Amino acid sequence: MAFNWYVINTYSGHENKVRLNLLQRIKTMHQEKNVKEIVVPTEQVVETKNGKKVQTEKRIFPGYVMVKMRMTDDAWTVVKNTPGVTGFVGASNRPDNKPLPLTAEEVGRILESVTTEEKPKAVARFSVGEKVRVMSGPLADFSGEVSEVNEDQNKLTVMVNIFGRETPAQLSFDQVKKV
Repeated sequence: MAFNWYVINTYSGHENKVRLNLLQRIKTMHQEKNVKEIVVPTEQVVETKNGKKVQTEKRIFPGYVMVKMRMTDDAWTVVKNTPGVTGFVGASNRPDNKPLPLTAEEVGRILESVTTEEKPKAVARFSVGEKVRVMSGPLADFSGEVSEVNEDQNKLTVMVNIFGRETPAQLSFDQVKKV
């Protein structure tokens, strides 16, 4: 019997706790031969807090954990009866009531976003219409209003009053701070 990836439901915010509970139960119930890997899909994001960039880890699918396992009766029972697990995703109408595994394409797409070492994504903490103060660059100490947020490029367009005229300025997230 081959190893396949399955997705289990957990209480949101308890994914890592469920992962640790599952690892412990697998060991105590001698299921190491049937459960190969447990992954909580996360990504690195950069947030600006108090004018400083902070790198944090964010769950991609809150409330879900991926398990690579052989779907034996014993392994299935160990996983589904682990504290914090609310069930398998995709439980089918099959006679044995066991879930269907993820396809290779689904697994590849999910794990690629987890394992690629790309530049962490910045999270915009700004919204259109919000008042900000420019902290660095040639427009330092000017205030303005956010007119556009571009999360892909980590940039804001801020309408700054220069010489009595509203002028758009392209600024990065780390150049401004909320007023």
